[in-house]
Amino acid sequence: MSEKNNQDNFDKSLFEFQIADDSASEHIAAPKYSYWGSVFRRFFSNKIAILMLVIAITVVLFAFIQPIFSGYDHMKTPNINNKAMHYIRPFKSTQYIFGTDDKGNSLFDALWSGARNSLFIAIMATLITETIGIIVGMFWGFSKKMDVIMIEVYNVLSNIPTTLIAMILVYTLGGGFWQLIFALSVTSWIGTAYFIRVQVMIIRDREYNLASQCLGTPTWKIILNNILPYLISIIITSVSRDVPSFISYEVALSYMGVGLGQQFASLGQMVQKYSPYMTSAPYLFWIPVITTAVISVSLYIVGQALADASDPRTHMI
Repeated sequence: MSEKNNQDNFDKSLFEFQIADDSASEHIAAPKYSYWGSVFRRFFSNKIAILMLVIAITVVLFAFIQPIFSGYDHMKTPNINNKAMHYIRPFKSTQYIFGTDDKGNSLFDALWSGARNSLFIAIMATLITETIGIIVGMFWGFSKKMDVIMIEVYNVLSNIPTTLIAMILVYTLGGGFWQLIFALSVTSWIGTAYFIRVQVMIIRDREYNLASQCLGTPTWKIILNNILPYLISIIITSVSRDVPSFISYEVALSYMGVGLGQQFASLGQMVQKYSPYMTSAPYLFWIPVITTAVISVSLYIVGQALADASDPRTHMI
C-alpha cells in the first residue's frame, strides 16, 4: 500500500520522456573537419608563402594583361628621329619605366610581352608533362607487367639529355610555340611517370588496397580513390618544380638561338638579344634575368608551401 502511495506522490515534472532515435548512435562527437579548409589554413599561416603568392599573382597578371593594352610588337621598330630617345635609363621617364634600348623600344612593354610567352610555354609544357606522367606512372606502379617494359623505356630516355633532345627537335620542327612545347614535354613526362611509379609502389600493397583487390574493385577505381588522394602533395611538388624548370629551359634554349623563332618575344629572346649590352647598358640584360628569377623562385616557393600544407601526414592529430 505504501509503494502505491509513493508512486502517486511521484513528481513527473522532474523527468521528461525521450523519444528513441536510432540515428543518434551514428552521431560523432567531434568537430567538423575539412581537408582543403585545413590545407588553406596551414598555407596562409606561412607569411613567406603569402608574400611569394602576392608576387607571383602580380607578375602573372601583368604578363597576361599588360601586353593587351600596350599592343607591343617586338618585330616593329618605333620611328624615333631624336637620338636622345635611345638608351633612356630605367626610371628616368614616366613613359618608359624600365628605359629603352638603342632602337627606342620600351623595355617595360617588351618584358611583359616576353614573360607572357615564356609563362604560356612553361604552363602548357607542365600540363602535358604532368597529365601524361601521372596517368602512366599510376598504372606503371600498379602493373608488374607494365613495369618490365616501362623500366627499359625509362633507362633509355633518361640517359639522353633533355636539352639535347629539345635542340634537335626544334631544329627539325622549326621555332614556334607548339614546336617548343612539344620538344620540352616529349621526354620530360618519363621522369614524372617514374617519380609517381615509385610513390605508387610504396602504398599499393597496403591492407586497404589489397582488400579492395580481393573484393574485385577495378584497378582504375583503386588508383582514383585509394592512391591518387594520397599523392596530392607529391603532385603539387612536381608541378612547382616543373614550371620554373621549363621557364629556365626556354630561356636557355632561346639564349642559344634554338628556342622560339625571332617572330616571337620571350624572356629568353630578350636575354639573348641584350647580352652584348652587359657593359654599355647592363639594365637591358639584367632586368629580364631578374624577372625570370623572381617568377621562378616565387612559383617554386608557393608550390612547395602548398605541397607541405596538403601533405596528409601534416593533418594527423
